[in-house]
This record gives sequence, structure tokens and C-alpha cells, in this order.
Amino acid sequence: MTKIDLTQFKPIPGFSCVQMKRDIQAKIYEDTKNMTPEERREYIRQGAERFRAEGERFRASQKGDEYE
Repeated sequence: MTKIDLTQFKPIPGFSCVQMKRDIQAKIYEDTKNMTPEERREYIRQGAERFRAEGERFRASQKGDEYE
């Protein structure tokens, strides 16, 4: 696997990773605040499945790329 030089990526003006994290946490809280433990587990399982599928699609799109 080829290493990526992270210095090539410049900061995005006005973008805050901390604010993005807070926004995502707030959405998850609102989505799950009234769920039972079983419903929360299913919510997390479904999110993990979507994450895996997205990773698979990305890897498939990178076939033959220098990063594969």
C-alpha cells in the first residue's frame, strides 16, 4: 500500500472537526433517546452495515489505483 503525504491536504476554511463531531453526536442522541437497548443495538448494527457497504464500494472503485 502506498503511503499518503497528508501535508498535501490544506485546511478547509470554516470547517471544524470538533463541531462536526458534536453535530453527529447530537443527531445520534436525538435518533436514539427514546429507544430500548435492543432498538439501540439494531440502530448501531444497521449503521455498521452501511459503513461496511460504503467501504466495499470505495474499495471496488479503487481497483487498480495506486492506493490498493
